[in-house]
Amino acid sequence: MVRRFIQFFAALAVLAGCTSHSAVQLANLRLATFNIRFDTAADGANAWPHRREPVAALMRFYAPDIFGMQEVTAGQLAQLKEDLPAYRFVGVGRDDGLSGGEFSPLAFRPDRFGLAGQGTFWLSPTPDVPSRGWDAALPRIATWAHLVDRDSGVRILAVNTHWDHAGLQARLESGRLIRDWIAGHRGPCEAVVLLGDLNAAPDEASYQALIAPGGDQLLDTMSITETPAFGPTGTFNAFDISRQPTGPIDHIFVSEGTRVVRYGVITQQDAGRLPSDHYPVIADIAVSACPEP
Repeated sequence: MVRRFIQFFAALAVLAGCTSHSAVQLANLRLATFNIRFDTAADGANAWPHRREPVAALMRFYAPDIFGMQEVTAGQLAQLKEDLPAYRFVGVGRDDGLSGGEFSPLAFRPDRFGLAGQGTFWLSPTPDVPSRGWDAALPRIATWAHLVDRDSGVRILAVNTHWDHAGLQARLESGRLIRDWIAGHRGPCEAVVLLGDLNAAPDEASYQALIAPGGDQLLDTMSITETPAFGPTGTFNAFDISRQPTGPIDHIFVSEGTRVVRYGVITQQDAGRLPSDHYPVIADIAVSACPEP
């Protein structure tokens, strides 16, 4: 009888250990991508000084754990750092790899994530130096960071990008380059999230290059969300709340094995004024850590 009790309590201890272990193996994360529109006085009533606080307020309210922004100038980035002190931003300007030109910054909560590496590459045949690729009208970049969730140990390779608006070939090559880059830089048991304004709808070959079957295939969170997608399909609004967007050009992708709990396009506005000419996109995901050997 004593032996049976010992075996019983030993089994309970094992189960308790498994439960505790599994509890720290799952990371629930909120992701966001947001093209905030660059700072230009030509926008008049929609110029950045009128939108700065609405953009910051929106991000504070939805409180993503990791987010990417596009069309961010150096001045805007400095203000975002002031307005969103809970986040650390990484990234460089696309013109010179320093502060020149637009940034595509990644932001994350340093109280939750450790930073294991960061950088930027250019969407061109010479990705290690500031450059413009193929038929692109402008230099384009991808900003990346290796993040480690402090509680669960989950590892994330986060990438944020902004593809060219004019060059069809440039967008296709950008998709191929990013997928190849991920394959070469993704760590063992590292989940991938790709955030960005691709200037490409799902029917374009450049988008298809990301989701095509094969190694390091990416999945669109809009397509695999467990909860029906919230909000309109389109993400570009041109500062017009009556506009009917035709399709998404701002996207959040994840690697295989990632659960997407919910996905939404946020159409927040104040008395008809929008915080940007793009709607932000948000996805809640669940990522499991690799089992310990």
